[in-house]
Amino acid sequence: MKRSGFTKRLVKLSFFRPILKETQASLSDCVPGKATVSPVKIPLFPLRTVLYPGGPLPLRIFEPRYLDMISDCLKRDAPFGVLLIRSGSEVGSASTYQVGTLAKIIDWYQGSDGLLGVTAIGGQRFRLMSAKRQPDGLSIGEIQLLAHESHHLLPEEYKPLARILAGVLDDLGRLYESLDRQYDDAGWVGYRFAEILPISPEQKQSCLEADDAIERLQLVRKVLDTVRGPENSA
Repeated sequence: MKRSGFTKRLVKLSFFRPILKETQASLSDCVPGKATVSPVKIPLFPLRTVLYPGGPLPLRIFEPRYLDMISDCLKRDAPFGVLLIRSGSEVGSASTYQVGTLAKIIDWYQGSDGLLGVTAIGGQRFRLMSAKRQPDGLSIGEIQLLAHESHHLLPEEYKPLARILAGVLDDLGRLYESLDRQYDDAGWVGYRFAEILPISPEQKQSCLEADDAIERLQLVRKVLDTVRGPENSA
């Protein structure tokens, strides 16, 4: 059977990146959920979308730099970093916002059109300190991991939002079927609304950067009030 281009990369990489060994080692020294003081290195994937902790990320990969990145991440069980593009494009060079999210690959497949399909899940947030572009176009960033938010029980006044969210996620199909649902967690509810609401990329980025789960829920409710009317969103 003829191997696909991506399968060949999994068996034998077209070139070897020593820096990703360093990335894996430095990330393994980190305590999950804790902030880091010393920067660690991670491959970066700038996108026109915001990835939130605990959220799904479907991707279709065709650029060689990202095919090799995904191959390396799978071989080493390592994450990559997702950042929202501020200017530029996904194909080529781009400048990004500074706060992003680690992405862990949980599934991949080869499409009938030959493109690689990947599903990743959002992990810990990070702040980009610096980035260096490699000859193949892949950017490697020095990042500081940001501490996870403290768990906040969803306040009574926001429980109607959880009921709305439950109905919406049930209608979104396979992407959300296996998602661990935490409707009593204010941070989780806010993140899920932020990723599915039709708000601007800048607003989505603000939700990612917000360290206060209640502040994020206030923004969500304000958007719902605009779309549905205050009496319906409560």
